[in-house]
Amino acid sequence: MKVHPLTPQALVAELVERIGGPRAAWTRVLVDGAPPARPGELADALVEPLRARGRPVLRVSAADFLRPASVRLEFGRTDPDSFRDGWLDTGGLLREVLDPLEPGGTGRVLPSLWDAAADRASRADYTTLPEGGVLLLDGTLLLDKWLPAELTVHLWLSRAALARQTAPEDAWTLPAYDGYEPRADVTVRYDHPTKPALVGSLD
Repeated sequence: MKVHPLTPQALVAELVERIGGPRAAWTRVLVDGAPPARPGELADALVEPLRARGRPVLRVSAADFLRPASVRLEFGRTDPDSFRDGWLDTGGLLREVLDPLEPGGTGRVLPSLWDAAADRASRADYTTLPEGGVLLLDGTLLLDKWLPAELTVHLWLSRAALARQTAPEDAWTLPAYDGYEPRADVTVRYDHPTKPALVGSLD
């Protein structure tokens, strides 16, 4: 498998190119990576280049679609299995964000559902993403949950880099990533964010 070193700017340009220009339907892009990879930062970096191409953009974070603490922490605050499979409200994410952007959908999206810090509903207002718009959704452990998307991006960290870059207070999450090797449309080696490398061919 070929690996192509890129600059961060070139990576953004490559992803923008793959997302493409204006089109009739919506484009749902999932940017997946462990917290040390900061997938939200990459998703943020795509916003303005896409808008410059005439694409309306909506940024959503999976962190705003966690389950209530009473459900999320049922097996304790440091259970890696729950972290992997039980923290994210996939039903809410599908219902409020991804399904409305299916072909023929309404485009009416709730950008956040739950405030995990306050442990209450976020009380966000619905917004409408015009047809031809791009949803940029970032999060961790997203790509084994059968979430629909037109483009999936995985920021891959080696086991050593993941352990080294994870904050000590979050070390309990590390077993959740054991065996997590998702198939993504774009896989980026991200041990060094200033020196990303694209796995596979450049389109």
